[in-house]
Parts: sequence; C-alpha cells; structure tokens
Amino acid sequence: MENGAAKPVIVAIDGPSGTGKSSTSKAVAAQLGLSYLDTGAQYRAITWWMVSNGIDIEDPSAIAAVAGKPEIVSGTDPANPTITVDGTDVAGPIRTQEVTSQVSAVSAVPEVRARITELQRSLATSAEYGIVVEGRDIGTTVLPDADLKIFLTASPEARAARRSGELKGADVHSTREALIKRDAADSSRKTSPLAKADDAVEVDTTELTLPQVIECVVTLVEEKRAAK
Repeated sequence: MENGAAKPVIVAIDGPSGTGKSSTSKAVAAQLGLSYLDTGAQYRAITWWMVSNGIDIEDPSAIAAVAGKPEIVSGTDPANPTITVDGTDVAGPIRTQEVTSQVSAVSAVPEVRARITELQRSLATSAEYGIVVEGRDIGTTVLPDADLKIFLTASPEARAARRSGELKGADVHSTREALIKRDAADSSRKTSPLAKADDAVEVDTTELTLPQVIECVVTLVEEKRAAK
C-alpha cells in the first residue's frame, strides 16, 4: 500500500467473560480507527432467534436443522456496534438472562459455529483498515492467521464482580458460579473450545484498570502494525 497508509491489521482478542474483553476491544478499535466485532453477540443473536422460535435448545439436531435460517447482520463501528436478526434490532434482547443461560448449548452445535464463523471471517477480511474481533475461539479457529492475538484473563472473583455490575440484578456469588459453569462448558465443548492460541499474548487484567488494559493492547497493536 502506498502513501504510507497503514496496512489493515487483524487483531483477535479472546478470553472468558468478565475479563474486560468487550470494553477493551471497543476502545482499542476506536482509538486506532479499526472496525470492531463482538462475536459473542452473534452467538447470542442466533440463540435469541432459537428461543423466540420455540426451537428445543436441548436438541442439537433441531438447532442444527435451522442454523442457516436467521439473517444476522453485525454493524462494526466501535462507537455504535449494532446487531440485527432478520432486520430486528436485538442489542437489548440478547443480553437477557434467558439468552445468557442458553448460549453455551446453542454455541456448542457444530452447524451453528460453522455458520457464525463464516460470517466472522467475511467481516474480518472485508474490513478496510483492519478490525478488532473479540470472542473465545478467534485466535485458534476463526482467524488463526490474525496479525495479533491477545488472550485476556482475570481471577474468577474479579470477573464475577465486573460481570455482576453489567448484568442487572445479579449478585456476585451466583454470577461467579455461573461464570465457572460457563467456562467449563465452553472450554470442554468439542467444536472450537475456549482456548488460548499458542502464539497469543496473555494479559492478566485482575489488578489492572480498564485504561491500563487498553493502553497495553494499543501498544501491542501499534508495535505489530509498525512491523508489517
């Protein structure tokens, strides 16, 4: 690319919930002029559609049979990320407890992962300036050739405190139990489990403030961009 324009950079940020993943990813993308994709919202969106259409969440074959039906569109502006299913704005409904409790089961179905992974790859490759993609299997499965892979971690206690602050009416103890249960489900599933890529940089956010985490990641991205 001429005129000294920066080449597009693809950044994968993985880790369990409550590590500051979304806040960090959005802020880094905004600061560096990159697109942003919350892949968890896509899995929540397809889960919301399944629940809304009365699909039996306990039956993987029922889920697999309709995985291709909903049209999921993600807006990748970090200042205003949007998500619609069949033209309906679902940014609010996908954050309910009902969807949260079912998302691991739906996400574990290989046909669902194949469908959503395809969406994610097309968004990443079409991002003009580059993109920050956050999730659980981005560096390992979705974008194994990402320019930079980051894996965020934090203690279960720190994660539960952050998460209960995000979820309305949740208490820290039950949130911690739910997080541990979901980690186990996501880490043990056969298709694309939550895992740290061998070439990922691990950042433990337990003792860090959000601005510190953002600064750390921005520095890593800038170093990577300078080396491209």
